[in-house]
Amino acid sequence: MKKLIQYELRKIFSKRLTQAALIALLLLSVLLVFSTYQNMYASDGKGCEGTGRTAVEVDKAIAEKYEGLLTDEKVQQMMTEFKPKQDLHGMNAVYLYQNALQSALFRSFSDLNGDWNGLSVSDVFGNEKIKIGYTYGLLKTSQNMVRIFVVLSLVIAIMTAPVFSGEYGGVDNIILTSKYGKTKCWAAKVIGSILAALIVTAVVSAINLVCAFILYGSSGLDCSILFAPVDFATGYIPFNITCGTLLKYQILLAFTSTISITGVTLVLSAICKNQIAALVASAAIYFFPIMLPVTEASSLFKIITLLPLYHTQFVSLMSVGQISGNVLYALMAVPVALIFMGIGVFISRRVFANHQVS
Repeated sequence: MKKLIQYELRKIFSKRLTQAALIALLLLSVLLVFSTYQNMYASDGKGCEGTGRTAVEVDKAIAEKYEGLLTDEKVQQMMTEFKPKQDLHGMNAVYLYQNALQSALFRSFSDLNGDWNGLSVSDVFGNEKIKIGYTYGLLKTSQNMVRIFVVLSLVIAIMTAPVFSGEYGGVDNIILTSKYGKTKCWAAKVIGSILAALIVTAVVSAINLVCAFILYGSSGLDCSILFAPVDFATGYIPFNITCGTLLKYQILLAFTSTISITGVTLVLSAICKNQIAALVASAAIYFFPIMLPVTEASSLFKIITLLPLYHTQFVSLMSVGQISGNVLYALMAVPVALIFMGIGVFISRRVFANHQVS
């Protein structure tokens, strides 16, 4: 069995289309990481400003000055330091951007002119303890990973689509089945597909996290995502969790998406006699949820968010609510992913068995 699994893994990764897709995925990851880094901007309002590395250093220096629990005293200090010195010409001060901390501050505590709006920390965040620090780089990394993980799901479909459908036109499976038997041959294909998908997901996740820690550091992992720049003001996760928790959930949901799309594609690979047909059908099923006329107010929204696409676009799933205590509804993606995989294993076994020789 071990040799069969190794054979299936080599077969999956040796296909040119798979190799091209993996290279494109890695290039996309690197491009998004460094374009985001280079486009960073920050100013301390005292003449020190810049982009890229300079911006990150400015943001981190300002965050270090105020890091720790957010208090009313800190709000007043920051409002004094970041009060606009230029004429806003009628622009809402909330959308003024000098640096990440100032943007987060004005988002919650500024009026139209950049003056304190009279709200206290408890008025804005209730009884939540809000720890502040440099989180902007990590939050931007999270945004980038949404795009990357959507592409990753398509790459998984490309890798998995030929697993069964690719055998319908060849003799490899007949030879292997004669030597090892039906069950071992089928099981090796399924296990090889799952392992390949998990390996790629782990590598892509690791690359993005390592790059983020190198470029931005890890000091913001224990800081709240609620005190974030205006970029994250609309439609973002409403719960007080740390950046570290956010990234853990996002990586977990990347794996549940991977498992789900692998299960779906295995079914279609077994049913379809053509690899392209299996790939197109998998992609169509993956993107189908965005075509459904279901709003967040609908009772069906909770169910829709458990489909694979929403695992990668994790904000909607994370925002649905909590099961109990601090346990988020997003964890329901784990059993759902296992169901998708179970269906994939069951149906592909029954369909592909008819193709194998006795």
